[in-house]
Amino acid sequence: MKIVPLLGRILFALIFLMSGLNHLMGAGADYAAAAGVPMAGFMVPFAGLIALVGALSILLGYKVKYGAWLIVIFIIPVSLALHNFWTVKDPMQQQMQMAMFMKNVSILGGALLLAYFGPGPYSIDNRKV
Repeated sequence: MKIVPLLGRILFALIFLMSGLNHLMGAGADYAAAAGVPMAGFMVPFAGLIALVGALSILLGYKVKYGAWLIVIFIIPVSLALHNFWTVKDPMQQQMQMAMFMKNVSILGGALLLAYFGPGPYSIDNRKV
């Protein structure tokens, strides 16, 4: 069972590795600007860097608690700014944005668990020297 936290960290980090790289290349900046995010051309790559560093930390098991807090810092403003379903008038779009928001709330829960409990036994943080 010691492998379970490692598998969980790998699976958890995948979404942030992929989206972090995409955000670093500016993907999503137009969407963010249309949603009213100020300085979206800067903020999207900056958010991508935060997500990527957090994901790598979690994936490698190095300073996982800090990496998890980086994911928290990333996910809260993204959720509030880009998935604010409570402002959407179209019922189909509202439902889609609510699903994305709730997915992020769930991910936030996972990040908070990592921030509290740490990486588990198979990690750089817990290696035996």
